[in-house]
Amino acid sequence: MKSNRNANAKPTVLVVPLDWGLGHATRCIPIIKSFLSAGCEVIIAAERGQCTLLEMEFPNLNFVNLRGYRLNYSSSTRLTGLKIGLQIPKILMAINIEQRWLKAFAKQKHLDVIVSDNRYGLHLKGIYSIFITHQLAIRTPFGHLINKLIRKINYAFINRFNKCWVPDTVSSINLAGELSHPSTIPSAPVQYVGILSRIKKIKESKIKNSILILISGPEPQRTIFENLLVLQLKQNNIPAIFVRGLPATTELPDSIPNVVFLNHLSSPDLEQVVNESEIIISRSGYSTIMEMLPLGKKCIFIPTPGQTEQEYLAAYLSKKNWVCTAHQDSFSLPALIKKATALDIPDLSYLTDSLLLETAISEVLHNIQKNNS
Repeated sequence: MKSNRNANAKPTVLVVPLDWGLGHATRCIPIIKSFLSAGCEVIIAAERGQCTLLEMEFPNLNFVNLRGYRLNYSSSTRLTGLKIGLQIPKILMAINIEQRWLKAFAKQKHLDVIVSDNRYGLHLKGIYSIFITHQLAIRTPFGHLINKLIRKINYAFINRFNKCWVPDTVSSINLAGELSHPSTIPSAPVQYVGILSRIKKIKESKIKNSILILISGPEPQRTIFENLLVLQLKQNNIPAIFVRGLPATTELPDSIPNVVFLNHLSSPDLEQVVNESEIIISRSGYSTIMEMLPLGKKCIFIPTPGQTEQEYLAAYLSKKNWVCTAHQDSFSLPALIKKATALDIPDLSYLTDSLLLETAISEVLHNIQKNNS
């Protein structure tokens, strides 16, 4: 579709992360930076913690409020899958709402590119629309037939976009396994854009902290996990830096000996602390995996109960002996720390080469320039 817009105007990119934990927002950071480096204007649509986090990273960008999917988790591991399944009508309604919002917003503001991280309704005819996911093969706790049906529905939505970006490598050495490398892929063009990480390795940094705890994710499981960790830190007198993943919160838990609590760290501060820490304890969220493993960090992953994707990723990486993992209802922190010190992690730093992402963005900008000329 040709545009009457000035050919010399900056391409305008709308970036919208899913509101399921902070990982979707953090992995958008290198994407936003790359579009800015390419001379684009970037608008971010988000709400709540995602908006707060990205405003800290990009205080000079234009932000618009867009309601998230606001999915709820169960406090019961056994009922988590069922509770998510019962919210499918809520997801479909949210998709319909964001599609109507996008049509109205595009009339007010010229858009050249839409980058949607796992939000299915953010595509529009005449605007180059990109869907980001590492989970082409969505796993559920309900078995093969349901997984196959979900994949079919997932691909039907993805095929409405011009392209699907997968944050992983195309090679056999990858971080998401069968999630990002299923036997069948969508008919929409799929492009592997490499590992997306806002954290770089600082070569001259020295280890100052034994344990760094990074948690986030939907409630109530985020708080349940935090309370379990605090209890074990206190009982075993384990020193740690504890980042709670609550950028919009100012209150901190009661202090305990040798533990520093922080609600949030900016990317530069987090980069410094991560590089100075020996062992990382966190959920097995994919964004955390992308940030930690290329740095060679010894990781202890406790998957969110009932979140099949995290359970798969923790098991997949544990089988490679790249990480330690345990279930939330039965982990022993001292035993896991001892086990983590013996991990032998290969050098995966090359996976964060930004060339794949830069090439993908160049192709997008070339495409819209050709259509606007």
